[in-house]
Amino acid sequence: MRTKVWAHRGASAYAPENTLEAFDLAIRQKSDGIELDIQMTKDGKLAVIHDETVGRIWDGSGYVKDYTMEELKKFRCTRFWPDFGNSVIPELKEVLELVKPSGLTVNIELKTGVFRYKGIEKEVLKQVKNAGMEERVIYSSFHHPSIIKVKQLNPKALTGLLFSDGFINVPGYAKLIGADALHPSLNHLRSKKLIRKAKKKKLPLHVWTVNEKDMMEYLTEQGIEVIITNYPDLAKEITDKKGRLHDTISRI
Repeated sequence: MRTKVWAHRGASAYAPENTLEAFDLAIRQKSDGIELDIQMTKDGKLAVIHDETVGRIWDGSGYVKDYTMEELKKFRCTRFWPDFGNSVIPELKEVLELVKPSGLTVNIELKTGVFRYKGIEKEVLKQVKNAGMEERVIYSSFHHPSIIKVKQLNPKALTGLLFSDGFINVPGYAKLIGADALHPSLNHLRSKKLIRKAKKKKLPLHVWTVNEKDMMEYLTEQGIEVIITNYPDLAKEITDKKGRLHDTISRI
């Protein structure tokens, strides 16, 4: 099995995170998937943006929830990304339309930890279904009730348990709430304990955010299912090399 590479908020080391430009670059860099974040706007649209506020990347201030999608699209990111003057905050449906022909997996993170965004789980499932991409999407969230809600609305939907701080018996807990994969921060993989427990429970590990070459190599050697990274080109180079070596050894 070759370790797969998902582009974290797109190829975000090279283009503004969570923009069509970043996702397009991820496709061109031969990523196996993309990871993105959704917030809900004032008019009930699904905006692809990580933070609850707009100011870290975009030339505005305030909460995403207090703007309409049309208003959000007026912001630009040239303060930090001067070469991307045409980049805007996209809607989820725009990203799905862009990615669909590529065949990439899409990891949609529901940002419901601060604001609950009533109805966001139902709306995201609807948009994915309308795009004809139900079999290519996995839903994740740090707010685990959102994972449960997604499963209640569509038992066939794939979900990933996002976590950064440690807690007891993560694989057992994931099984309890019906999660299909574990999405741990990189720090949890610095020992092999979680790897052993996840394999025992048959839970794939999708690890974020892996930007260092040595950790990409280590995780690939451990047979981790997915590396989520800002540098998909570098990660693909490493995983493809390891994969070719494995294939050669298998034939001997």
